[in-house]
Amino acid sequence: MTQPTKSSLAPVARRLVEEMQRINYGRIEGLRVCGGLPVLDPKPRIVHETLLSAAPSGRSADTASDFNLKPVVMELFQKLSSIGDGVILTLVVKNGLPHWLEIEE
Repeated sequence: MTQPTKSSLAPVARRLVEEMQRINYGRIEGLRVCGGLPVLDPKPRIVHETLLSAAPSGRSADTASDFNLKPVVMELFQKLSSIGDGVILTLVVKNGLPHWLEIEE
């Protein structure tokens, strides 16, 4: 089985991956999930974390149009699929990747 890539995701899921990359460090709050997919319209609340005096981290995936998805990203989308319809209260992003989330039941 081939490893999933960014381009193999649904368009809204690709936008979530790009948003996490853009955030780099921070969190997404109030992310609605409908049919197992993130809902980005209206845009959820984005909170950035900034480390002072820290060197910026560069990731080659930032500018790549397509790349293999890391297992933690696939785990996030599996979790969204299992939620079906609901709300992720907080999705914490570290180094452009999902780190942990809080789910409202």
